[in-house]
Amino acid sequence: MGTGLVSSRPYPGGVSSAPSDGPARPEPQRRTLPKDVPLPGDRIKPRAAAKPQFTQTVLLLEAFVVFFCTLVAYGLRTVPNAWPLFDPPSGAVIWTVGLVLSVALLVLSRLVTAPGGYLAGTLVQLPVIAGGLAVPFMFLAGGIFAVLWVAALRLGGRVDAERAAYDAEHPETAPNVEPKARGRRRAGARPEA
Repeated sequence: MGTGLVSSRPYPGGVSSAPSDGPARPEPQRRTLPKDVPLPGDRIKPRAAAKPQFTQTVLLLEAFVVFFCTLVAYGLRTVPNAWPLFDPPSGAVIWTVGLVLSVALLVLSRLVTAPGGYLAGTLVQLPVIAGGLAVPFMFLAGGIFAVLWVAALRLGGRVDAERAAYDAEHPETAPNVEPKARGRRRAGARPEA
């Protein structure tokens, strides 16, 4: 009598069922090509566009840097001679400006593919650089992020163009995603050939 427990471990030799009286038959090989080569009829997933991925990453990282620079500015508000150009702003002003800019960067990172999203992402680089008036490090960080933003726009567009050219030259590996069906097939309906 068995214990009623089912083991999820495979049996020795790659056999997927309990040993029997006869010799074990190995499972047939279904795929002989490497996994990156599609078989006829395989569904090929489309690749995500590179330009939105690159620009979203830049804006998200920039939002975190702005938030941490807001913490620095808040900590420097009481340090003498830390604000050489003007009187130090109140803590409420520092937090309001810093959080609004951080949230704007977070929101824009999700909206870069919307109409005007790339333009808005370009324009938001200016207040980040201007944050150097409060925290001088922001001149450097804002400049670096502005360069990263331009690089993300250019390189992301180039990668997408090269992918499209490759897919046009190699249609057998191009994504073949069909639009979703609007409803279920009727019972007994024949699939289209």
